[in-house]
Amino acid sequence: MTYRPHGRLLARNTLLNLLGQGAPLLVAIVTTPFIIRGLGSERYGILSVALVVLGYFGLFDLGLGRATTRFVATALSGNKASDVPAIAWSAISAQAGLGLLGTLVLLLIAPVTVTRILNIQAGLIDEARRTLYVLAFSIPAVLVAGSLRGVLEAAQRFDLVNVAAAPLSAATFILPLAGVILRWKLPAIVAILLGSRLAGLVVFYALCVHVFPALKRVPHFDLATARELLSFGGWVTISSIISPFLVYLDRIMVGVLLTMTAVAYYSAPYEMVTRVLIIPISLVGTLFPAFSGIHQDGDIANLHQLVGSSIKYLLSALAPAIVGLLAFSRDILVLWLGADFARHSTIALQILSVGVLANSLALVPFALIQGSGRPDVTAKIHVLEVPIQFGVAWGFVSLWGITGAALAWTTRTILDAVLLFVAAFRLSVSSSTLLVNMRVPQLGGLVVLLGSAAVASSTLIHQVAARLFVIATLLALASAYVWQRILNDTERAQIKRLLPTTQ
Repeated sequence: MTYRPHGRLLARNTLLNLLGQGAPLLVAIVTTPFIIRGLGSERYGILSVALVVLGYFGLFDLGLGRATTRFVATALSGNKASDVPAIAWSAISAQAGLGLLGTLVLLLIAPVTVTRILNIQAGLIDEARRTLYVLAFSIPAVLVAGSLRGVLEAAQRFDLVNVAAAPLSAATFILPLAGVILRWKLPAIVAILLGSRLAGLVVFYALCVHVFPALKRVPHFDLATARELLSFGGWVTISSIISPFLVYLDRIMVGVLLTMTAVAYYSAPYEMVTRVLIIPISLVGTLFPAFSGIHQDGDIANLHQLVGSSIKYLLSALAPAIVGLLAFSRDILVLWLGADFARHSTIALQILSVGVLANSLALVPFALIQGSGRPDVTAKIHVLEVPIQFGVAWGFVSLWGITGAALAWTTRTILDAVLLFVAAFRLSVSSSTLLVNMRVPQLGGLVVLLGSAAVASSTLIHQVAARLFVIATLLALASAYVWQRILNDTERAQIKRLLPTTQ
């Protein structure tokens, strides 16, 4: 069995990731309106912030999840599969200890969080505090599962990753809906989410043992291996601390400066539009271990080619979704959440759509730089962004409410993308000349034109059917142009191999 990534394997794994993340997305779209109505805007806002807190406590990972993927991928690329158990168990042991530390910290700060930091109605403070108490015990399971998942990803076993991850993601929405139907309060709903996390941990371990039977041996913590993991993960840790802050700062500012109802008006469209990120995440999830292995082999030409093609595929795949959101944001919100949400959230949804596109592109140089062994660079970029984002988010939310929050988030994602690409060029792990030769700037300009036309159509064309006809025509013309003038022969051949054939 080979673990070295090739084009068809990467394409297959990307499709598996899309299916594995797309199914929970459909579940989220269907269940969210019922959850909001059942909990009410205030309680849904608390649940959203609680999940944000859980995401932020991923900082206790200390970069070990990412380090596990890279070190296992490097070992497999160098035909040293015997090193995998030591890497895996060292990471798992460290993650378990760090997760328990995270649990203790959240238990201690929960009372202050709900009474001093968040603007929560007095009648819901006790419920919010108990919700965070229960949530705290999810942290060890989330961290350990992250390392186990990293082992499978390094082996390019994304089929098994999605067998475990897809049901777990869907449960994040199905279980709260079940709690709403049973009229449970937030602590009970979070408790069943905790149960699903523990079940997911067991499944991930069983799948890792299936791929690497040597993991069935008595767990062994190797101090030297742990030090190597932490050495790489040290800079990743800085990104792990700062990145959730940058991602969630807009919602935190809305909760601090406005109300929990405003958090709901912002969180619902945010959660919807950021689900588009399943496309780049599906691709980049396969690219990070591939970048690590290819860089280990020293095949820089292949590395540069993979980067250019990945960006072109991302832009081509994302353009229809982003253009559709820009053109039909109000209509989508009315249909999905009602006229009240549409009135408050339409402009925010359009602005966030632009930010999602920038964030998607930034994932490629981010994975490339870290896969090439330079996590210090991405960490320094994140440090630079913190004071900028804090000032921008505070000012924009104060001036323009949730629209300002969307503008602050999008501004940060654009800055992040620019800095990461510049860093990749300066480090010579990517080539700006190659991107120009591969016609990436031309494709980017075409997407900007399509987006501008979509925004104009949402204002000038009031009939949905007429607007749909215009947007569909523009996308069809753009697709033909991309196929004929932007993609090269190799890329067209790769796409044709993925399409079903008729006999």
